[in-house]
Amino acid sequence: MELTPFTIRIPEATLADLRARLDRVRWPDEIPGAGWRYGTDLAYLRELIVYWRTKYDWRVHEGHLNAFRQFTVPLSEIELHFIHQPGVGPSPLPLLLLHGWPGSVWEFHKLIPLLTDPARFGGNARDAFTVIAPSLPGYGLSFRPHQPRMDRVAMADLFAALMTVLGYQRFAAQGGDIGAQVAIRLAVAHPERLFAIHLNFIGALRDVEHPESPTDEERQYLDDLQHWMTEETGYQWIQGTKPQTLAYGLTDSPVGLAAWIVEKFRSWSDCGGEIERCFTKDELLTAVMLYWATGAINSSFWPYYANRHGDWSVATGPRIEVPTAYLAFPREIVRPPRSMAEQRLNIQRWTTMASGGHFAALEQPEALAADIRAFFRPFRV
Repeated sequence: MELTPFTIRIPEATLADLRARLDRVRWPDEIPGAGWRYGTDLAYLRELIVYWRTKYDWRVHEGHLNAFRQFTVPLSEIELHFIHQPGVGPSPLPLLLLHGWPGSVWEFHKLIPLLTDPARFGGNARDAFTVIAPSLPGYGLSFRPHQPRMDRVAMADLFAALMTVLGYQRFAAQGGDIGAQVAIRLAVAHPERLFAIHLNFIGALRDVEHPESPTDEERQYLDDLQHWMTEETGYQWIQGTKPQTLAYGLTDSPVGLAAWIVEKFRSWSDCGGEIERCFTKDELLTAVMLYWATGAINSSFWPYYANRHGDWSVATGPRIEVPTAYLAFPREIVRPPRSMAEQRLNIQRWTTMASGGHFAALEQPEALAADIRAFFRPFRV
């Protein structure tokens, strides 16, 4: 397969169209005093959109991403985009780094340098990784209109093929959100290819055996899971049942798209209700831009539809024996106890953090990098 070097360059016409749409936004009303209770806060979104119109500079952040080595390759009827950043050290370990929804490779802009060149940040060069960070199929720069959709099973097979194309017969994998589930699926379908997997998300384990006399931790998890399923999964239902209907509004309105995505960054992060404790406006808007400028929001919903219609579940089938690490952040959206995770995964390392949430690579890049380095150290030749 021929790799094509890639540089991000969003057309100026796309940016001009965005500015025109932001100039003529039609705002909804809001229940007085609602704040974030019923979704994205109107006052905050107005503030963010003013910033987007008057201060945000996409070209700056485009340049930050273009500092990484990027390529595309034709695989499984799509043009797959990926970062391929060489490690700086005597024997870098290849690491497949996988994002989720509503994420993108932008989430890794702080993390990748910490992994590829640890000596630059006071670490040991022997801990270096060569990072392969693809845009998930149908996400951002791995999207073209009308391309085939891919579920998590197909994504895992695609990434195994990508690593073969790049010459890596064995590799490490790390992921959060959908990326974590794809890493787990790799461990199911291609265990011989993996040294180990590192996760900062496992997801709901509703179908594992529940203890007759649960511990306090297990009982709390089951209570939290019930609350999550009742109050926080509306986005999953619409994305997993009628994604096309939702896509019209979010593809046509940048403000609607920002509201849909930014609410998740606030709800799922360890920000204490103040979103900019964790993310700058520039970080939030760059996350939104990689969906807006590519038009990829509709295709990014597909894993939710496939999941709800039975593509694959981590909670079924034989136990997964590939060595696994889990980095548990307190504000992760669903955080199973180790006793339940070990029913499904060969947990070799379990680290509990004092702070951090779902977007670990943006919220806690140093802590995430340190745990990745520590876990994979014994697997180096």
